[in-house]
Amino acid sequence: MTGLSGQTVLITGASRGIGAAAAREFSKNGTNVVLFARDKDSIDTIANEIGQQALAIAGDISVFADVQRAIQTTVQRFGKLEVLINNAAALEPISYQADADPELWGKLIDINIKGVFYANRCALPIMLKNGGGTIITVSSGAAHNPIEAWSAYCTSKAGAAMLTTCTDHENRHQGIRAMGLSPGTVATQMQRDIKASGINPVSQLDWSDHITPVWPAKVLVWMCGPEADEFIGKEISLREDYIRKAVGLI
Repeated sequence: MTGLSGQTVLITGASRGIGAAAAREFSKNGTNVVLFARDKDSIDTIANEIGQQALAIAGDISVFADVQRAIQTTVQRFGKLEVLINNAAALEPISYQADADPELWGKLIDINIKGVFYANRCALPIMLKNGGGTIITVSSGAAHNPIEAWSAYCTSKAGAAMLTTCTDHENRHQGIRAMGLSPGTVATQMQRDIKASGINPVSQLDWSDHITPVWPAKVLVWMCGPEADEFIGKEISLREDYIRKAVGLI
């Protein structure tokens, strides 16, 4: 993916899991990488590991001013922004609606839907001014299928998937490549939290059933190239063997 060399990529939720793996994978392809997350120590550590082409910016994806500051700082440092990876997401509350904490339910919506909108809202004017860019939102099978005790998560992921479609509908003709990636179950802290809940079939999966975060990270890089142009406006599922083969994972 030498075509990415010199481009600037901002990744939300970059402190661990898919976000951290994506930061490392993009940096291997010669990009500037901006890591955005609340955990300052973690993103600082990853940025130091990557080197001069990495920038860590601590902030809360559910706070518009924090997102705006992150995008502005990115442009000040690197002069541009070609790729946005909307990865930040929360899972809690895992709870039946009859018992759910309204405050926690609303906070998840703030992160998983509003956070995606905030990042799109701040990145799009910059990308449009420069003739285009790529916006990839990490989706989930939960965006399309109800899962017991995951009403907040399923609803939020469905909303984020619609934002991807709307972004494409509004901006494709101006050079914006908006896509979603449904990675399947990935060996991250989120899966540990799901396992601990003991609710619904997903919590019963064995750890060996989950893929490494490196796989979706590699797919995110691949999606930024012309090989993925047929999927613009759509959602790619990493469960599909033909996608894994196209990326070289199997």
